[in-house]
Amino acid sequence: MLWWFTQGVCALPAFLVIWSSGTFIISYIIAIVRHDVEIIFPYISDTGANPPESCIFGLMTFIVACAAMATIYARYKFVDKMNEDTRAVNQKLNLAALWIGLITCLGMCIVATFQETTMTIAHDIGAALFFVSGVLYIILQSVISYQAFPFGATITVCWTRALIASIAALAFFPTVICAGFVKRTDLHMKKDDPAYPFHVASAACEWTVAFSFVCFFLTYIHEFKMFTLEVITEHAERS
Repeated sequence: MLWWFTQGVCALPAFLVIWSSGTFIISYIIAIVRHDVEIIFPYISDTGANPPESCIFGLMTFIVACAAMATIYARYKFVDKMNEDTRAVNQKLNLAALWIGLITCLGMCIVATFQETTMTIAHDIGAALFFVSGVLYIILQSVISYQAFPFGATITVCWTRALIASIAALAFFPTVICAGFVKRTDLHMKKDDPAYPFHVASAACEWTVAFSFVCFFLTYIHEFKMFTLEVITEHAERS
């Protein structure tokens, strides 16, 4: 009997979706139980600001970044190989998506390494790389999906990816704009604080963008059943 997760390399995006979701949820639950954050829409980074959840968040996020790099590269090679026969996708667009995706993973590692309460500037730079590059990546992949149709994903998957990318892009702007009205980093912002509504709106949109990324990679699973990757080693003897 052939299990679905053994087909092709679909285990890559499947693992990424499960592990990334677990990273967000586990850190959130621990932070709530320890009363380190408020239960109503803390920032994702708030749930990984204090130990022990910061240690768990950092380790799990690093694994997410590694899985994401592998998935992004596999997607690039799949499109590249498909393009050899179809010439449907702009190769420069595919390469750009690869590098932007890798920058997203770099931003993820920075966010995990530098907590917002101790290294705010470095953390904010990492968050900017993660969210800006992440949104650009899924937009480019949506365009690539339409260019590759019908050789890649079905039209329903193309529409789904476009919808997810649109939601992420629309949620990104209020995340940044509303965050600009929150002048201080406080894990327990009070409801009577003038900046509280902006904090909630920004955090809610941040969670929306993050889970948009998760949902987007979920659409890769069926497509990744169609191919495998091989590592070929060549040895050149010296005369």
